Amino acid sequence: MTDLNPEFKWQWAAFSELGARDVYTMLAARSEVFVIEQQCLYADMDGQDPDAWHLLVHSQKANPELAGYLRVQPPDEPGVAANADVRIGRVLTRAPFRGIGLGQAMLERTLTHIEAQWPGHATRLHAQAHLQRFYGSFGFEPISDIHLDDDIPHIWMRRVMPKR
Repeated sequence: MTDLNPEFKWQWAAFSELGARDVYTMLAARSEVFVIEQQCLYADMDGQDPDAWHLLVHSQKANPELAGYLRVQPPDEPGVAANADVRIGRVLTRAPFRGIGLGQAMLERTLTHIEAQWPGHATRLHAQAHLQRFYGSFGFEPISDIHLDDDIPHIWMRRVMPKR
């Protein structure tokens, strides 16, 4: 596992456990990365945050700031294949924190969290196509063709829970 513990504070929280400052910070980071950097106008507040788990990663500097974020949506209906998977979304690393392995550390921790919370469930994500190799290194495999989502090439990927 990538060790960035001394540099960062890792916070897993259900939406109801997040304070107003946490929600503001996560929404600001999502807007900064997905709307401004990627020049993509889309409805970020999609109604899925209240049911999700949120990973907020803060730097441990003198003035802590949000470095990375993602959300995990639990499986909905175990009998319905499309909704039975755990879903990872809104994965981001803010620009000042890229290139140090933070994304890898976030995914490692997230998969450990998912395996503990929802044993036996597969995980899916809607990846930007240029990140296919990155997610593939964690066992995610493509389950769709590359397609445009908000004018950005994306691909659906799925990881089946490893057998113990």
